[in-house]
Amino acid sequence: MIRTDFTELFGVEHPILCGGMTGLGTAQLISAVANAGALGFLTALTQPSPEALAKEIARTRELTDKPFGVNLTILPTISPVPYDEYRAAIIESGITVVETAGSSPEPHLPDFHAAGVKVIHKATGVRHAVSAANKGVDAISIDGFECAGHPGEDDVPGLVLIPAAVAALDIPVIASGGIATGAGLVAALALGASAVNMGTRFIATEEAPVHENVKKQIVANNERDTLIVFREFHNSARVARNSISEQIAEISKQPGATFADIAHLASGARGRDAVLARGEMEEGMWWASQSQGLINDIDSVSNVVNTIMRDALAVITTRLASTVVSVS
Repeated sequence: MIRTDFTELFGVEHPILCGGMTGLGTAQLISAVANAGALGFLTALTQPSPEALAKEIARTRELTDKPFGVNLTILPTISPVPYDEYRAAIIESGITVVETAGSSPEPHLPDFHAAGVKVIHKATGVRHAVSAANKGVDAISIDGFECAGHPGEDDVPGLVLIPAAVAALDIPVIASGGIATGAGLVAALALGASAVNMGTRFIATEEAPVHENVKKQIVANNERDTLIVFREFHNSARVARNSISEQIAEISKQPGATFADIAHLASGARGRDAVLARGEMEEGMWWASQSQGLINDIDSVSNVVNTIMRDALAVITTRLASTVVSVS
């Protein structure tokens, strides 16, 4: 067993998270993560209303008696999101840990902390992490350039970003981006992190609520099968490489291109309906990290977590001992 500041602070068995993933962070997956001894996050905005979120929290509790949290991603939207009502639903449901992402969590911190809710904020740069820590979050999930989703605009990979964040902070740091193995967990701990956050690895599990074709594609893909899109619009995102993401990248490079030119291809609804739900892998954009190159099977969440922990211990006790000739 590996105990860290993270496992002690959040009362979980293993230093592993399944962070918020839109459309995937539902009771089916997150209860399995919790039952495996890791910390999973329902995604608040996957639910169409605060009332629906409260029901999903209750449904998750029917499937596990272990800790889990809720992700609240704070982003500007065309249609206003009732964030205050989602926050109230989280608190009233008795959730004890929240993962925030996107804009500053500051407006939500007083209510969360008054209710005893610990807040993990996801950041893509040290300066953003320090800012969130100064505002009072309890831990930082630092997202390296390898990650799926939005890695920011600085292009700093985890090998540099994780220790840089650890050096600048005095709260637990969670390493995020490109991690899918026990060796990755050990490397993150060696760099000063207290836990690791995985998304893509948990998509390739039996419990993940996506089409089987998505899981098989992750296993088939290698570390080069992603693309950075939206860079021209200062909203960089790492997605799986397919005909749609390649079209998006090509159109975006054209002089004078705007997001409107690729909106029909990049639609989240299109990706969720065509790819995640129907398994039409070339019909929409979908998110994946470079960790695809490290994922070789579709397994249960329990087996994934247990394998990572077993392999991490083997790296610490055996592989390093056999690799390092001597220490003096």
